[in-house]
Amino acid sequence: MDHFLANDPLIIAGRSFRSRLMIGTGKFPSAAALKAAVDASHAEIITVALRRVDLNDAENGSILSVLDPERHLILPNTSGARTAEEAVRLAKLARAGGLPAWVKLELTPEPRYLLPDPIETLRAAEMLIKEGFVVLPYIQADPVLAKRLEEAGTATVMPLGAPIGSNRGVKTRDMIGIIIEQANIPVVVDAGLGAPSHAAEAMEMGAAAVLVNTALADAVDHAGMAEAFAMGAAAGRRAYLAGLGRERAAAEASSPLTGFLGSL
Repeated sequence: MDHFLANDPLIIAGRSFRSRLMIGTGKFPSAAALKAAVDASHAEIITVALRRVDLNDAENGSILSVLDPERHLILPNTSGARTAEEAVRLAKLARAGGLPAWVKLELTPEPRYLLPDPIETLRAAEMLIKEGFVVLPYIQADPVLAKRLEEAGTATVMPLGAPIGSNRGVKTRDMIGIIIEQANIPVVVDAGLGAPSHAAEAMEMGAAAVLVNTALADAVDHAGMAEAFAMGAAAGRRAYLAGLGRERAAAEASSPLTGFLGSL
């Protein structure tokens, strides 16, 4: 199955991508399992937590050893940062280590639900943009914050569907709908997507892309689940472009009934 549509690239900061599925690299039991998932997904944007990777060692079964810079945009993320200053320091370390000047901005000081800090996220985004970074911020599904980040110059906004790692789906659907309606930059639904149908749902709403990690790492068949998510994202995108039918409060026959009984 071709998971991509011709003439429908995802454009982020002027760069074109065929795939609208992004993959995270945490929680996989081995580098081999991660590689199988990445290959099956055909994802081109792969996020890497800077606190979990040695930038000086891209060999020996590390996360970086299974990624191909020619095929993948390796997107460092600031997972674990609690303040804007910590996030900026991590991003600069990644750039100094040879990774692209792109960053998935994550600031999650609250330990139980790992909800992103809106104030520190906006502050860090402004700081990173001034330093020349392409910033993709992970946020709560807050339309006001999303617009403020867009105005600050972020390349995307990445609202959560549900708390990180929960596999609960698009629980913030109404707010994500507002964000998509108001955004002039790509909206990437990130966190909480646990099934391919969740990816399809987000894409049917008009999200530009989805990011998945835990659902793939939790699966018995990592590659099979990655392929299923690629299909779900592609199906949702196709449905969005095709134009979904409107919901109706009452039944409406798909075939005409007029004259049917009278002709018997």
